Amino acid sequence: MPDTILIVEDDEKLAALVAEFLGKEGFAVETVHRGDEAVPRILNDGPDLVILDLMLPGMDGFEVCKQVREQFAGFILMLTARNEDVDEILGLELGADDYVTKPVRPRVLVSRIRALLRRHPEAPATDPGEPIRIGTLRIDPANRTVTQGEHAVDLSSGEFDLLIYLARRPGQTITRDALYRDVRGIEYDGLDRSIDLRVARLRKKLGDDAKHPARIKSVRGEGYLLAPGG
Repeated sequence: MPDTILIVEDDEKLAALVAEFLGKEGFAVETVHRGDEAVPRILNDGPDLVILDLMLPGMDGFEVCKQVREQFAGFILMLTARNEDVDEILGLELGADDYVTKPVRPRVLVSRIRALLRRHPEAPATDPGEPIRIGTLRIDPANRTVTQGEHAVDLSSGEFDLLIYLARRPGQTITRDALYRDVRGIEYDGLDRSIDLRVARLRKKLGDDAKHPARIKSVRGEGYLLAPGG
């Protein structure tokens, strides 16, 4: 079955052009043009990936992302205005998995979509491995669940992928280049902050001190490591 994509974009001409292009790339594509109509479509239809514009009638893209993120297991790729760093940061903080700047470049868009779908949360793993235990933290690769002590930790797909990548290498410093290449499927350009923002969200959800983290530690000028006894 082809991967399903829902385009949420109020520019109907642009939405139609992107839908046509993605259709030719083998995706099953549908469109919706209002933010308030997008929320029930996303939650009821459960597409594999949502392309979400920010400036929408009825409800903006930030609010759409906020409302669906905890219940929606698929990926959210935001469309942001060029050079609007605040849009990218806020979108990622709300749980978007990636972003593409306008004007949309079709090949870049497809590349980002395929990079996300390569780590599709529903894709069967040939050998997901046994649950990983680090201190009070338990990570189950097969079910993609995380618990801390007796409490479940709700993570987005991107957050889970980052956490398990670090957890499989406890005590090892992982460079940003490796994290972007292996977790996001893109090369690090020296400017993108999405991995840093995911780390910040993970720390918050795991109760790690943002200023003096004991679990996910920053290694200045290099990257991050997950403390083996965290």
